[in-house]
Amino acid sequence: MVINLKKDDLKLILIGHRKERNLTQGQVAELTGLGITRQFYTMIENVDRRPSVEVAKALGKVLDVDWTIFFDVQVNDRLHKDKQEVS
Repeated sequence: MVINLKKDDLKLILIGHRKERNLTQGQVAELTGLGITRQFYTMIENVDRRPSVEVAKALGKVLDVDWTIFFDVQVNDRLHKDKQEVS
């Protein structure tokens, strides 16, 4: 299901769910059980990087969000545009 979130919407959702659980970014990374770093999770939370499906599913469980939220069309479009601007 595509809900057409904007980049800032996704960021606010992730931060909100993390803070509701009183977790740091490092704790979220650790709780995935996949060995991701705090730095990588921070990039995901800032919508600067997109997680793999495996990481998205783990983050979804930790933060109690639908894991597909990381693959929303508008967010992906923005990430793609950002990468083109850097090239």
